[in-house]
Amino acid sequence: MNMIKKTSTILLVAVIIALTGLNSFAQSAASISVPLGGNAWLSKGAIAKISDKGLNNWSSANDKISIYVRFEQAGELNIALKAIVLTGASRISITVNKTVLTKTISNRDTAVINFGKVVIPAAGYQQIVLQGISKKGGAYADVSDLVLSGLALAKGAAYVQDNHGNYFYWGHRGPSVHLNYQLPEEVADKAEWFYNEVTVPQKQDVQGSYFMADGFNGGYFGMQVNSPTERHILFSIWSPFATDDPKSIPDSLKIILLKKGEKVHTGEFGSEGSGGQSYLNYPWVAGKTYAFLIRAQGDANAKTTIFTAYFKEKGQEQWQLIASFKRPRSGFYLKSLYSFLENFEPEMGDITRQVYFGEQWVIDTSGRWWAIDHARFTADATANINYRKDYSGGVQLDRFYLRNCGFFNDYTVMKTNFTRQLSTTPHPVIDFDKLP
Repeated sequence: MNMIKKTSTILLVAVIIALTGLNSFAQSAASISVPLGGNAWLSKGAIAKISDKGLNNWSSANDKISIYVRFEQAGELNIALKAIVLTGASRISITVNKTVLTKTISNRDTAVINFGKVVIPAAGYQQIVLQGISKKGGAYADVSDLVLSGLALAKGAAYVQDNHGNYFYWGHRGPSVHLNYQLPEEVADKAEWFYNEVTVPQKQDVQGSYFMADGFNGGYFGMQVNSPTERHILFSIWSPFATDDPKSIPDSLKIILLKKGEKVHTGEFGSEGSGGQSYLNYPWVAGKTYAFLIRAQGDANAKTTIFTAYFKEKGQEQWQLIASFKRPRSGFYLKSLYSFLENFEPEMGDITRQVYFGEQWVIDTSGRWWAIDHARFTADATANINYRKDYSGGVQLDRFYLRNCGFFNDYTVMKTNFTRQLSTTPHPVIDFDKLP
């Protein structure tokens, strides 16, 4: 009996060791291919190009190519490149933190070339930088993928895995993030006005940003950074006809412009649904607070709603009319109120930006004011499929905030609910009779 027990114990220990060894082998053997087409960024003024096929035209030693991957645990990481050298031989470096791996490659066929190992010190994003050292041909190499393996991948990684659904484009734009405001039940079907305050901190007004203040069922209203010299106050209403081509909307379902403010441009938009659009060139300034006011006049009998947008710098008395649109197949008031932050320029998706949303108020059809202090954090498909994880939101200094892009590590769990402390001051004073 003792011999049998001893033998059983030995067998059990052997099985445990074998399973542990297999698990360790599986973790160390974990491997991913990170396509540069969706995950690489070029240094300013670079000559090299990033296309859907990866890195090409890489001929300058000054060019730095950064690839960002988020690892979910610390550990050893092996790094290789899937590349081809068309002529000559090239010496290339790969830098992770302070570790530099170098290798001379000259393969005339596409191959996976191993560069060596580094240690990922903690969970989070890592910047992996490629740079040419010397070459005998016209270009250092064409590189399609970064091939990674090792224990650092045992719990997974966040990166743009492929280009299905044009995700190389969306991945470069980065994740869009939202605050979905929760209204009191008493005002759920009779919210006529929505007031919100927006502050973009200094140096957070990154080109390509849309800081959307007043979103609702049917449209959105906020401010953009369109170029180094141009900024817009943008107000758009979607047509109930589902299409990305505004020219295909039947006349009966078009958005009708009723009036617009001075110097406001109006027209149609497409590509992300279609409808009526208006914008004002306005030099808004980071660090200042701006007020956004939207009105919905629902006509249940005619099944239409008139949406009107007003804007001003906080502290000023005079509101500026942006535009007023009539939307068919409607008849409702404001619902599904939200704010969002997005980057619409793919080449700017590696830069972080943040925005604060201060006072939110709803005025019902009887003229009663309701403060909003609850919001739920959500994000778009790029975040939901784990291609980008640099997104966050919450409450700071009694204001809601949103932040995205730039590959920061402290992400916020989606569908988190936030509550901000309501201000002790009364609601804003608005003379509705004097609105333009």
